[in-house]
Amino acid sequence: MSGPSDYQPSNPALQWIERRLPIFGLIHSSFVAYPTPRNLNYWWTFGAILSFMLGIQILTGVILAMHYTPNADLAFKSVELIVRDVNYGWLLRNMHAVGASMFFVAVYVHMFRGLYYGSYKEPREVLWILGVIIYLLMMATGFMGYVLPWGQMSFWGATVITNLFSAVPYVGESIVTLLWGGYSVGNPTLNRFFSLHYLLPFVIAGVVVLHVWALHVAGQNNPDGVEPKTEKDTVPFTPHATIKDMFGVACFLLLYAWFIFYMPNYLGDADNYIPANPGVTPPHIVPEWYYLPFYAILRSIPDKLAGVIAMFGAIIILCFLPWLDNAKTRSSKYRPLAKQFFWIFVAVCILLGYLGAQPPEGIYVIAGRVLTVCYFAYFLIVLPLLARIEKPRPVPNSISDAVLAKTGSRSTPMVSTAIVLALAGSLFAGSIDSAKASEGSDTPPGNKWSFSGPFGTFDRGALQRGLKVYKEVCSSCHGLSYVAFRNLAESGGPGYSVAQASAFASEYKVKDGPNDAGDMFERPGRPADYFPSPFPNEQAARAANGGAAPPDLSLITKARSYKRGFPWFIFDVFTQYQEQGPDYVTALLQGYEEKVPEGVTIPEGSYYNRYFPGHAIKMPKPLSDGQVTYDDGSPTTVAQYAKDVTTFLMWTAEPHMEARKRLGFQVFVFLIIFAGLMYFTKKKVWADSH
Repeated sequence: MSGPSDYQPSNPALQWIERRLPIFGLIHSSFVAYPTPRNLNYWWTFGAILSFMLGIQILTGVILAMHYTPNADLAFKSVELIVRDVNYGWLLRNMHAVGASMFFVAVYVHMFRGLYYGSYKEPREVLWILGVIIYLLMMATGFMGYVLPWGQMSFWGATVITNLFSAVPYVGESIVTLLWGGYSVGNPTLNRFFSLHYLLPFVIAGVVVLHVWALHVAGQNNPDGVEPKTEKDTVPFTPHATIKDMFGVACFLLLYAWFIFYMPNYLGDADNYIPANPGVTPPHIVPEWYYLPFYAILRSIPDKLAGVIAMFGAIIILCFLPWLDNAKTRSSKYRPLAKQFFWIFVAVCILLGYLGAQPPEGIYVIAGRVLTVCYFAYFLIVLPLLARIEKPRPVPNSISDAVLAKTGSRSTPMVSTAIVLALAGSLFAGSIDSAKASEGSDTPPGNKWSFSGPFGTFDRGALQRGLKVYKEVCSSCHGLSYVAFRNLAESGGPGYSVAQASAFASEYKVKDGPNDAGDMFERPGRPADYFPSPFPNEQAARAANGGAAPPDLSLITKARSYKRGFPWFIFDVFTQYQEQGPDYVTALLQGYEEKVPEGVTIPEGSYYNRYFPGHAIKMPKPLSDGQVTYDDGSPTTVAQYAKDVTTFLMWTAEPHMEARKRLGFQVFVFLIIFAGLMYFTKKKVWADSH
């Protein structure tokens, strides 16, 4: 990819291969002796980070595909069984799901770096366009992958996004029918998306090869935007860039591991832990966070076709950037006005992402329209105009001059940018109150949980008491269909022995068969059996509960949440707070009140609960003081029951939590040591190059 190579291996076997297939020479010229600008900063390491993340996504995706079942009736359960029953299945799932978000974090940094330093300008136009194509393929791959777990948000997200194609004149309905494989999102849709989601990463890998090829033909850009002129301007790719990239990857892996082991559900949606139900629409359908800016653009335009054109146009316009910005100076480092407008553009993108997650009403719609205009104005008005009126600062004659002189401004965003960011913060804070008021329920109070934090573990006593509350109170209506009796004796669980788990299982009657006579029969439960459902089917459950089917409790603490609001959701990343589900469940169990507040109307057959959305809940008050007797002398109060059964349900939702945190600590120790070694090695390698 970098032209002919004069590399000659010394090993006779390698010489024999090289004469017939010069692959070692290609590697040497492209990744060893390749001249790299000596002034590249750490923003350039995101190219290596993206290559690493693509490899991780392909590897984990192939392994997950071995266990996944692309069937509308089995997909959700197959994902849960991967997490629970496949060796380190929880790790593979977390790596793949979190990896998608980290992939987009890295690609957005990579793209913004290209925008700031003018990496799209001549002679790198094809390199930039190939990058935009990779981004489009990533968006398609990520969307199809999000559908595969077949949860509520997956199903309805697929329904909403695929319906957009119906806006295409003449052929729109045919495109939608082709995508669906029928007249609604269903099993054929899931099979199509699974096949394409498996295929597209390899297409991405192929385009990445072209992207790297184009990079090596045109040469790398650099922070000063000047081309290398002499050997003093460059250093060999290996070891200089290689070791620097390894340090950057190690630092990025610390962030990646933080989410894998300590915040695996932070970037997801609680509704996706509810099996897809075509008959129940989520109150607020949103895509994954990395699509939110474009989703906000789509919703800001009232006409459906115009919204779809604007959404796709917001991405396609990037392909024309080399011709929209014809300024002679590449890097914004030497363009004061361009630098200010760049940071304003970054603020616009962040705010669009925030608005994409909000309901399309009131101030959110108005702000979305204003910011959509700002987004397109940056490309169509600001950049072409700046190229004509801006007077850039002097650019160094060479890279080596820039390194020695330390020229160029190092200042952070200008005053105007700071004002925009302050306004953005005001919009965040001002919109939270209205968002909370629309939820129609009180915010659950926080609790101290033994399982919270990086070293949190389950309280064995609470797990055993919670199991007793479930069996004596909850099991008459709610099932635990993803929990097997054998799980009670596994590490990280309630702490029962295999014999105790077997005895517990034998107390249940499990339907089995058919026998030799062709009849179904009941037998005592075995450790391999799963907790049986109290009802034979959903219709029977509804008939016995006034038309409302009691939910399965296996995942209830992960399938329920509430808005934390700004700025708490940012603080949560650092404090590792992810107990919204347990807080909500325990508050709900204690939130029943006999006296209905003034101004609140509860339909007949419902009960008032201050924490339930809308306050009207079909389930009667399940707990009362003294209802369950504890053998260990713990208080027999509603508060104690609620906390114990919630702890137990947290374990049923994530039985491998303790193993996850334990492995996470070991990985963090390794990565910190590895990053330290890479840093000091980099310092030594680069000592004679500055």
